[in-house]
Amino acid sequence: MSPAVPPVRPARPSAGPPGRGRHPGAAEPGAAPAAPSGPLALLHTSSAHIPVFDALRDQEHEGLGLRHHVEEGLLARARRDGPAAVADDVRTVLRRAVDAGARAVLCTCSTLGAVAERTGAAVPVLRVDRPMAAAAVAAGPRVVVLATVASTLGPTVALIEEEARLAGRAVEVRTRLVADAWDLFAAGDTGGCARLVADAADAVTEADAIVLAQASMTPAQDLVGTAVPVLSSPRLGLAAAAAAVRRQTPSEHSRARSGGSAPPPSAVGR
Repeated sequence: MSPAVPPVRPARPSAGPPGRGRHPGAAEPGAAPAAPSGPLALLHTSSAHIPVFDALRDQEHEGLGLRHHVEEGLLARARRDGPAAVADDVRTVLRRAVDAGARAVLCTCSTLGAVAERTGAAVPVLRVDRPMAAAAVAAGPRVVVLATVASTLGPTVALIEEEARLAGRAVEVRTRLVADAWDLFAAGDTGGCARLVADAADAVTEADAIVLAQASMTPAQDLVGTAVPVLSSPRLGLAAAAAAVRRQTPSEHSRARSGGSAPPPSAVGR
């Protein structure tokens, strides 16, 4: 069984009325942030991811400022018209995040990850599932991808195959869509969604790794009984993004030599 994600605390909402389809604690497109932007911006398509990443930050990356941008409509449109149809909107969201001070951006939506990576932003843009894909390739050649949204399967398979080519390894990827799980998640029944995903994982045979294609599927890791490694993206993805922030952040020594001062810590999303 994979390590459990720690208990989470909901993000404290920022001041001001929320926009349609956005979490009260998330950034409002086009509006000035209520507090200094964190060095890491996260692009979500569900507000349910905010407490998950805040908890991981508190447990493993203390002091890392986070700024959450929730754009639920992007996933709906990408599912209907394809990820390329929302590329311009993704680019706009990322530009606003960079303008607000982000030193790196983490896209937590697997459907939009490839689009986000190709936006040409002025800071590193990472997709949350790339480290997970690399770990799956390292586990062995037989990889099974589980998803609750069909639009995620293609991008995830392509990513795993890309990581296999980069590693010089052969890989065989099989996929399975977990029927009805997304409807439960969208209705707020995250426990029911997790149970369906865990049952699907336990039914997998002849695999070296099972990939949970979406960050929203992570709670299923605590419910599986299979001996096959079950991989999810939030912990690995946030660790990679935190490393990118460190590479982009001037050291205290460098700031002292240049006469600059350290930026104030961000409280957004806390």
